[in-house]
Amino acid sequence: AMNSEVLRELVALVPGEGRPLLIAVDGADGAGKTLFADALAERIAEDTGRPVVRSGVDAFHNPRAYRHAQGRTAETVWERSFDTRSLRRELLQPWLEGPGAGYRRTVWDLEADRPTDEPPGEVPKTDILVFDGVFAQRPGLADAWDLVIWLEAPEAERVRRMAERDGVPEDADHPDQRRYLEAQRRYAAAYDPVGSADVVIDNADWANPVIQRQQPEESWRAEGDWLVREVRIRADRPELARLIDDLEDR
Repeated sequence: AMNSEVLRELVALVPGEGRPLLIAVDGADGAGKTLFADALAERIAEDTGRPVVRSGVDAFHNPRAYRHAQGRTAETVWERSFDTRSLRRELLQPWLEGPGAGYRRTVWDLEADRPTDEPPGEVPKTDILVFDGVFAQRPGLADAWDLVIWLEAPEAERVRRMAERDGVPEDADHPDQRRYLEAQRRYAAAYDPVGSADVVIDNADWANPVIQRQQPEESWRAEGDWLVREVRIRADRPELARLIDDLEDR
């Protein structure tokens, strides 16, 4: 069973009631997102009494023929795997519009490689959507989330998990592993999903996730080893600038 103390700490970070909320669990392939999101959703429901809806990026794949039409590379993993327009239109946008909007948790059955026929739901007043998936902070998705959790795990462990899950060789240089690893490197280099996340969790051990970092407040952001924010001061208050400079020198 997963360490419930960390889950409780995360529940405490969930914004208050009053409207539907969107929580993303991001991370590289093999980081443990789906299991973690399932456990978190269960804990949120138990601790807050608020209903939780689960979805994930796997329910928004493109058809297999389209995904593989230009080969199977890091580029096609990034560009062609997921139908992000449908994800935005069918799921995220309705949840952002609010109660009463029609939404769909899934549009594509990955195993059967055909559209799903799940009837649409109606966005409830104070439910919480817990969504897991790679590239959750890519353009078109990043602005939707109220809380973003990034799961971190060593590459060797992720490769081992993917080998076990997908029946592929446990070799980071094998094409079935390498394209996913390289697609994640592209994502990291372009969008800094770790620095942008609200919470970073070391998920090397399924049962004992550890909170590595959380953003101290919304006005600050992480950039490498630094916490950064822009400060604007009225031109007629130069003494405030000197005070801030003094603080930063300490």
